[in-house]
Amino acid sequence: MEVLVFKTSVNTEQHIEELAPILNELIQPPSWSFDLEDCDRILRIESPHNISGVVANAIIQQGFECVELID
Repeated sequence: MEVLVFKTSVNTEQHIEELAPILNELIQPPSWSFDLEDCDRILRIESPHNISGVVANAIIQQGFECVELID
């Protein structure tokens, strides 16, 4: 299982609600969370596959910033 971490511009619960259907469709089984308390508005995803490009593009298409953070 890979853990993917992204810096985003998602900053409200309403934004998360807007993105939830998209993330739930892309990530099977759905295993993701946002940390709005973090200054980078972190999105964490657990996935058996590296789907970072697909997720980042989907979030960017919704008008948000999304950049994968690499260790």
